[in-house]
Amino acid sequence: MSISVIRRLAALLAAVVVAAGLVVVEPAPPAARAAACTGTSGVTVVVDFTALGAGVQVACAPGDPATGLAALTGAGFTVTGTARWGLAFVCRINGLPTAATEACINTPPASAYWSYWHAPAGGAWSYSSASAGSYNPAPGTVEGWAFGAGSPPSVPAP
Repeated sequence: MSISVIRRLAALLAAVVVAAGLVVVEPAPPAARAAACTGTSGVTVVVDFTALGAGVQVACAPGDPATGLAALTGAGFTVTGTARWGLAFVCRINGLPTAATEACINTPPASAYWSYWHAPAGGAWSYSSASAGSYNPAPGTVEGWAFGAGSPPSVPAP
């Protein structure tokens, strides 16, 4: 191997080491937990997929999510809005309802949409008067989502 090839390899290796060091500078956000939050750390999120045949899922969005949408995604759920209104209308959570059922072009029908709810830990559900993109849930509270005609989640707020 020639000296110039060795120097190029050494320079390449040095660049990789420096680049790897730069990538690790920012810590990863806290990971969602697949259970209700404890105490006042995080926001518990309940998603009721019962009408879609997938039961109820509860997860914790750690920290202090700035919006209901941030709590939903922070708890590990994926969200799809409508083509016309974006995330102003939540059309799918974790891919449900499927594209075969709902095209997500305009607002979903009043008989089949994701309704948005709030509750204190262990308290009663209240229908949200604000959009999930503008509501700021307090740590220790519970956010609820239920698919159907506007009924609250089928389980009590944890």
